[in-house]
Amino acid sequence: MTDLTRPTFHGFEQLPLREYAERAYLDYSMYVVLDRALPFLGDGLKPVQRRIVYSMSELGLNAASKPKKSARTVGDVIGKYHPHGDSACYEALVLMAQPFSYRYPLIEGQGNFGSPDDPKSFAAMRYTESKLTPIAEVLLGELGQGTVDWAPNFDGTLEEPSWMPARLPHLLLNGTTGIAVGMATDVPPHNLNEIVSALIRLLDDPNITVADLCENVRGPDYPSTAEIITPAADLRAMYETGNGSVRARATFQKEAGNIVVTALPYQVSPSKVIEQVAQQMRAKKLPWLEDIRDESDHQNPVRVVLVPRSNRVDAEQLMGHLFATTDMERSYRVNLNVIGLDGRPQVKNLKQILTEWLTFRSDTVTRRLNHRLQKVERRLHLLEGLLVAFLNLDEVIRIIRTEDEPKPVLMARFGLSEEQTEYILETRLRQLARLEEMKIRGEQDALAKEREQILAVLASKTKLQKMIKDELTADARKFGDARRSPLVARQAAQAIDETELVASEPMTVVLSEKGWIRAAKGHEVDPAGMSYRDGDGLLQAVRSRSTQQVAFLDTEGRSYSTLVHTLPSARGNGEPLTGRFSPAAGASFQVMATGENDSRFVLASSHGYGFVTRFENLTGRNKAGKAMLNLTPGSQVLRPAAVAKVDSDRIVAVTSAGNLLAIAAADLPELDKGKGNKIIDIPKAKLATERVVAVAAVSPGNTLLVRSGARTMNLSFKDLDAYVGARATRGHLLPRGWQKVDGLDVE
Repeated sequence: MTDLTRPTFHGFEQLPLREYAERAYLDYSMYVVLDRALPFLGDGLKPVQRRIVYSMSELGLNAASKPKKSARTVGDVIGKYHPHGDSACYEALVLMAQPFSYRYPLIEGQGNFGSPDDPKSFAAMRYTESKLTPIAEVLLGELGQGTVDWAPNFDGTLEEPSWMPARLPHLLLNGTTGIAVGMATDVPPHNLNEIVSALIRLLDDPNITVADLCENVRGPDYPSTAEIITPAADLRAMYETGNGSVRARATFQKEAGNIVVTALPYQVSPSKVIEQVAQQMRAKKLPWLEDIRDESDHQNPVRVVLVPRSNRVDAEQLMGHLFATTDMERSYRVNLNVIGLDGRPQVKNLKQILTEWLTFRSDTVTRRLNHRLQKVERRLHLLEGLLVAFLNLDEVIRIIRTEDEPKPVLMARFGLSEEQTEYILETRLRQLARLEEMKIRGEQDALAKEREQILAVLASKTKLQKMIKDELTADARKFGDARRSPLVARQAAQAIDETELVASEPMTVVLSEKGWIRAAKGHEVDPAGMSYRDGDGLLQAVRSRSTQQVAFLDTEGRSYSTLVHTLPSARGNGEPLTGRFSPAAGASFQVMATGENDSRFVLASSHGYGFVTRFENLTGRNKAGKAMLNLTPGSQVLRPAAVAKVDSDRIVAVTSAGNLLAIAAADLPELDKGKGNKIIDIPKAKLATERVVAVAAVSPGNTLLVRSGARTMNLSFKDLDAYVGARATRGHLLPRGWQKVDGLDVE
């Protein structure tokens, strides 16, 4: 009986979903790797590029012809060979026509094909025209000579070449980039003359090393005249492993006190560099620079003028800063991952690529010679029959006139082959009459000589290599040019410290009760007399300098910092600190401090715990701040007290009950962060009502000011002897009438 609860499938394959998904994804990834993203080592082209070049050759768009609308080429490509999007196909065509993108462009474009400032600004394909460049002949010249395999196109109605019979290693000449599934490729462009010289050297000595080849191939050669500053040892390691990076730097010169940038690294836009520099100028990080102008035009594709503020500005130091902080210096990843002759992707070193390409070229030349040999032998065979017909012309004519089937009679009478007989019968009588024996024999001799030469080359590896070398040399002589990207040994660029770019000026930083921050020039400022927003007022003010940082602590003991010169002017109400930092919900900014990185401060809580720390520990670039002072429940952060000398200063703490204790600064530990040790004792029973009001650090010769309402008590360093005690003790009560302390100051 049939089980109706289980469906039955007839004519379908059942697979677990996991196995099906794995197989489908692998098929997709292999398609992307082999048929889209990675180039073939032989001709250095991806399928879309190969199809574009082939379609243009089929349309007759060679270098000597008139260009045609790019839309026509794109239509042929996607209609016959590449059933994908027209925009992606056109973009690939444009890339091969841009002299600033391709070291040796394969396509010559008429119209707007983009600019170095914006490579994507090319016009639509209905407006532009294009044709092949002369160097494209290197890829296409031997296409019809039996050098490649042909495969059906996507619908089986046409055939297309599986690869191009390249006479030069286009892979290294123009380079390529691509991202596949799980792998990528980044091959930089190179100089044609250098690559050809390396190939010839490798043919002469197959045992040569990559280091030896690097004497010929000194490094990449981009379409830009920017300097390549990567050390020779790093370039050699890159060519030995197939992985690495290349660093390029803009070139500049001085003109009438200005700095003129004349070349930018490959694929760097002048407008982007100008925006990067202008952004630093707006942020007041480039006080040495007065102005920046873009004077680029057709005569000078890159001309960016930097105007220094004065003639005393060190141009080398300024440019070094810009190299480090903008795209005027750029690093390019190199990953020589290509599809080899075995059809598999692999990261190859320079010698492997050149050796494999020479194998590809040898096979191509061999196929070309065999193809020509077949044609020569066929022609000789036909000429042999034609000569027989010429010598027996009357008899041949008689047989043709009298016989119903002249073909077998001619074959039997003169011992001709079927092909020879067909050729004789297809020859017009007037041509046959015009033929002369000497011409036939002359052509036979020339073809026989050519056949001997071809056979000699095919039989000798040395002669085959000599032919390859001669062809490489001829192409180098025809298409080679001088290196564009100079190789220059340079030190790595260093950005100038922001403090060096800012003039050191006295500043007063003012923090309001609601967390608004601003900075006024000078120390002779009355923070309390400034205007504040409604419902707001002064919380704290500290004296600093424009080159220093100011640190803030919130109610949770986290610290934040920023450069003083970046704070808004005190002419207005400033800006909220929450715009610069991201404190936790419910937390607010409570105190601040400023100083040099090596200066010391006492951080303490209202429960009497604290420690000494360097100001550098309070600083950081994290918007969320960093944990600094661990607070016990119910305690608050006190204003940090600056410590001049740890070995001689005294730390003074005073409670809301009027207890004051002075201890040696050395009695407190120096920590990077934490809770610290107890400075002054507050009994647990009184923690709910009593707290530490303030801490201060007093140096010998300074005076402690104890503020109580409108009154101030002055205690000299000597007067503090009466309040000196052991750390974590209760201290001594202040005189009657001074026990309600509002704060401590030192002068």
